[in-house]
Parts: sequence; C-alpha cells; structure tokens
Amino acid sequence: MGENRFLHESHFQRVHFARADAANALTSEIERLAASRVMVIASISKYEIVKQLTRNLPVVRHYHDIARHIPLPVAERARSAAATCQADALVAIGGGSATGLAKAIALTTGLPIIALPTTYAGSEATAVWGLTEGNRKTTGSNIRVVPQSIIYDATLTVTLPVPDSIASGFNALAHCIDSMWGPRADPIDRMYAAEGIRALSRSIVAVAADGMDLNAREEALYGTYLSAVAFSSAGSGLHHKICHVLGGAFDLPHAQTHAVVLPHVLAYNAPAAPVAERQMAAAFGSESALIGLEQLRRSVDAPRALRDYGLSEADIDTVIPDILDHAPSDNPRPVTFGSMQALLNAALNGDDPHVPSEEEARHGRL
Repeated sequence: MGENRFLHESHFQRVHFARADAANALTSEIERLAASRVMVIASISKYEIVKQLTRNLPVVRHYHDIARHIPLPVAERARSAAATCQADALVAIGGGSATGLAKAIALTTGLPIIALPTTYAGSEATAVWGLTEGNRKTTGSNIRVVPQSIIYDATLTVTLPVPDSIASGFNALAHCIDSMWGPRADPIDRMYAAEGIRALSRSIVAVAADGMDLNAREEALYGTYLSAVAFSSAGSGLHHKICHVLGGAFDLPHAQTHAVVLPHVLAYNAPAAPVAERQMAAAFGSESALIGLEQLRRSVDAPRALRDYGLSEADIDTVIPDILDHAPSDNPRPVTFGSMQALLNAALNGDDPHVPSEEEARHGRL
C-alpha cells in the first residue's frame, strides 16, 4: 500500500437499531438530554404512530407544516413555532423533509435533534442542510444540524410503499456513489460506501419482492446509515449538485430524481475514476459498477425518466449554468455545458446511460 495522506472527519451520534422498540429508545434519549419541552416534527399522515411513539414525552408542540426541499418561508415558520413554544429538543419522525426541517431549526437555534427515519433518505446521519429560496436550492454543512441520536426501527418503514421504498433506496445508493469521488473523499469514506452498496443492493431487491420483509428493511436502514456517514465526510459530488439544482428549480420528487440521474452520472465519471469503479463493481458483485447498478435498476423497475415527474426538454438549458456553478472543481471528469446537456437529456427521456469514449472524455463531452 502506498502512502495515505488525508483528513477524515466524523460526527458523534448515538445510533439505535431498535426494531419494534422505537418508543422506548426515544424516551431514553429524551431523558438523557433532560429535555422538558419537546417539539415533534412529523406529517399529519403519521399522527397515529407519532402519538404512540411520543406518548411518554413532554411534548409541547406537534408540528406538521413540512415541505420537500425546505422552502425558506416553511423554515422560518418552523423556527418561529419552536421559539413560541420554547422547545428545548426536536424530534423528527419521517423522511428527509421532516429531518431537513428540524435541521433548519437547529441551524439557527442549536436545538438538539433526535431523528426517527421512516425512509432511506439518510439525512439523519449527515451535517448537510438545505433550503430553497425562490427556485434556487442552497445546501451547506454545519455540525449544529447533526442529530444527536438516530433511532432506526424497521417497522416504521413498512408503510412506505414499495415503489417509494425502491426510489428511496436508490437515493441512499447515490450517497454511496458520490462518496467515492466527493471533494473530501478518503479511504474510510470509500470503505463505508462500498459496504453500503452491498447492503442496499441486496435489501432493495428483497424489499421489492416483499414490502413486509423486516429483515430486508432493517438491512436497508443499515446501508442507509453507512451511505450517509460516508457522504457527510466525503462531501457533495456532481450527482447531488445536479439533483439539488433540479429539485430546487422544479420541485421534483427527491428520491425519484436521484434514482433517475444516478446511472448517468456513474457512466460519466466512472471511466475517469478506475480505483473507485473497481471498488463499486466488487460491491455490486458485477463486472462493472454501471452494469451492477443497471441490473439492479431493471430488476426492481426503478424510476427511469425525469419526464415522468414533470421535467421538459425546455427546462434543461435553464439550469445548466447553475449546475456548472456548483459542480465540484475536482470532479473526475470536466463538467461542461455540452456534457450536462447530453446527460440531462438522457435522464429526461429514460435512455440507457452512455459511457464516454476516450475521444469524448478528452473533449469533456458525453
């Protein structure tokens, strides 16, 4: 092995895997914080399960005003609500939007968060926050927003429909793949990401076959956690920059957008990152990372086309300048207007991902 020079940063969290025991784990975490005024963030559709989970907590506010991509006015209303009820702890129950809203509050208040994920979004294990103002989504990283505790209970995910579970699982896979070449990626990140790919590729297939398979859903949560820890350290790569721009500009569904775009970014970057590509291929158990991802995508009928979610060809050129502004300077391949135009058009129409030739790679095109 050659010399390794890198700085790896990790965040302290307490992580419970507590199948069918989330209420007790949550109670113990609130007691550990000595919190006496808890604000619970969860969609109104989860009211019954939330009521059971929080029955022993000193709840002062149940908050339901949640929106994907966290529009700034939504964040400001939530911050005001937390101040009005004098909350001293936040409990987020749900997917990335619930956790993201808790993070938006914590960003300005420093309030501790306990997260109970019901999807495979992974936000609960990262320092990444996101806010959308107008049609522009801004993301950042801050230790203040990292939940102090995570409680993973596979029974909380069974109400997530199988198609949404598949898309959410691909969102977690996107964290793994971006962690292979993110701006701060290191060997530890790649180790976590590779194990995350192994766990997620197995569990997504099993959940697709049987949405009530708790072992599969628990393995998906395990893979999700690993993917998010890797991503939080490695930083946001090209794939996430593209998806954040699209989500903020057109309010596209988060997980489905990731599922559609991911193979195209993998095909674009992998030829220029052979070490990472070999690690991913081994994790998928395939001759190449792209073949492994494509076989998985076809086997579970994952989302394929951005057109299915309202994007049009006319939209593409309007967002490419923003993508170019946010693309990592050290992406494995140069990011150009033409390459992003071709990539997004392929994702729009559900085309098979295209692996660039040497000539195309030299000229920064697809």
